[in-house]
Amino acid sequence: MHQDLCIFRIRQLFERPCIPDVAAEVGLQLEKAGLADRIRPGQTVAMTAGSRGIAQGDVILKAAVAFLRQLGAEPFLVPAMGSHGGGTADGQRQLLATHGITADACGCPVRASMDTVVLCQAPDGFPIHLDREAAEADHVLVCNRVRPHTGLRGRFQSGLLKMLLIGLGKQAGATVLHRAISDLGFDRIVRSVAAEVLVRARVVCGLAIVENAYDETALIQAVPPAEFLAREPELLQTAKRWLPRLPFPTADLLLVDQIGKEISGTGLDTNVVGRKYHDHAAAKHEYPKIKRIAVRGLSPATRGNATGIGIAEFCLSRVVPQIDVAATAINCLTSGHVSAGMIPLHYATDRQLLAAALQTIGLVEPPDARLLWIRNTRQLVELECSTAFLDEVRAREDLEIVIPPRPLPLDEQGCLPDFSALNP
Repeated sequence: MHQDLCIFRIRQLFERPCIPDVAAEVGLQLEKAGLADRIRPGQTVAMTAGSRGIAQGDVILKAAVAFLRQLGAEPFLVPAMGSHGGGTADGQRQLLATHGITADACGCPVRASMDTVVLCQAPDGFPIHLDREAAEADHVLVCNRVRPHTGLRGRFQSGLLKMLLIGLGKQAGATVLHRAISDLGFDRIVRSVAAEVLVRARVVCGLAIVENAYDETALIQAVPPAEFLAREPELLQTAKRWLPRLPFPTADLLLVDQIGKEISGTGLDTNVVGRKYHDHAAAKHEYPKIKRIAVRGLSPATRGNATGIGIAEFCLSRVVPQIDVAATAINCLTSGHVSAGMIPLHYATDRQLLAAALQTIGLVEPPDARLLWIRNTRQLVELECSTAFLDEVRAREDLEIVIPPRPLPLDEQGCLPDFSALNP
């Protein structure tokens, strides 16, 4: 019956602040931070590099390296990604390379190790780990994007402090912190240990990045260590305002072409799909409310890490052999989100998948289903919608119809094209 389903393409209009020259802005911000007064020639500076696909992340790090070299410092990059990359130093180095972050590209060494030192004990009785290379440097420069986290709640989510406490904690530190978070919450941990860790880790500065809904760099701000606790919640509110979103509060089925760790910590952003609190349903206060999610593939950059696949109810069978079971398990165990690695019901073709999914959405007949189709949860400027949304779209000024309704493009084998190849 789903062969009667028709779709059309829309374009969303989001707020679009954007930095025209990212490298220049990095230099300007670091100069304003007064690093020349704190960093002496010949001193080493460990700079964090994460596993998320930060827009122009390689450009940002290269510009920071260039600035530090002008001061006569000796900067180097440290993979700061907890257990990602299969929990190995080589895996983390390779993961950075998929984002263009290499020694040659950034102009400084990449020192990858899973070894840590224990900086201190938290008041609640657990150790705080720090990457050994960073611990032995004269200074640490924490660079990260500020963004709503897929699981953490409260005033501190993804940002400078998470990078410092969890990313630089490597697998050992990330495991301990996630266990503590499940009991205490991240806000309490930050308030209890941040001040001491910032001093003991010799943090010289933070470089906070906020992106817009178009996957562009919208804000870069150098943050002195003494202002981390005050500035991060403010930057988080800005990041929430600029986060890409689905255009409707409800949908019956969401097709997602790709999930991956560079897209979101849970492969697909739970803030976007409305599943931050529960894997398979939105919380009472949470939107959008999506009845069913189906995943059609993994991104190449995720290197088989399928964390988040368990948030979906359905997937294509081709996804299953793409999964690096060990890397996914390590990530899910470290974060404590075990269900994120569970494999959904899977089907060989899109036709079979749609037939299965659409019979689980209630009394709505398939041709009337509220279906959305996206490439991933970061690229939401354009998406496909079923004609059940047509009247609403026509009534809204923030939505534009790009391609008029046409039948769902299943081929003779019952397969859909990739979203990126659809009506180029």
